[in-house]
Amino acid sequence: MKNELQTLRLFSPIFPHLYRKNEWGDLDDYREELSASEVLEYEDEILALIQKEKLPSEGERGLAVYLDDDLSQKVYSINPSVEELNGELWGVTEVQTHGALSVSKLAELTEWLSSQFSDGWGEGLEQREIKVEDGELYLSFWDSSDRFFIKPEGELKGSQSFGFGMTMGGMR
Repeated sequence: MKNELQTLRLFSPIFPHLYRKNEWGDLDDYREELSASEVLEYEDEILALIQKEKLPSEGERGLAVYLDDDLSQKVYSINPSVEELNGELWGVTEVQTHGALSVSKLAELTEWLSSQFSDGWGEGLEQREIKVEDGELYLSFWDSSDRFFIKPEGELKGSQSFGFGMTMGGMR
C-alpha cells in the first residue's frame, strides 16, 4: 500500500569532543577531538542525552512536528539517535514516511535535517555537556567541514569506506 508507513534510516558522522579532567580534577581548557571509534565507549551516555532532549510536545513524531509545507504530509516522524556500525559510532536518524520519498523529497528532507543539525535541534544538543568519568563530552551531529554528510543506510553501507573521511596527513 502506497501510504503505509515506511522506515528510512539516514546516517551521518558525529563530531565529538572531550574536555578531560587534569590531575587536580579540573577540566582542561582545550578540547580533544574524538574519533568515531573512541566515542563508542560513551554510547549509553549519548543515548541518555538524546532521550532527555526529546520534548513532550514532539511525541512519537519527534522532529517531524517542525516540518512545514508538503514535506510534512509525506513524513510522519523524524527521530535522531546514534548507533554502532563497524566499530564506529554514527548519527542515525530514523524517518517514517507515508510511502517512499522521491529523490527530490529525500534531498529536501536531508537539507532540512542539515539545518536542524546545525542550528536547531543539533545546536541545542551540542551545547549540553555529557558528564563522563574522563571529563565532559560534547557531541555535534553537524560540522562545517567536508566531512559532514547525510546518506541513506543503503547508500552508506554500499560504499567502500565506512570512515568519516579522516585519513593520515589530510590526504584523501
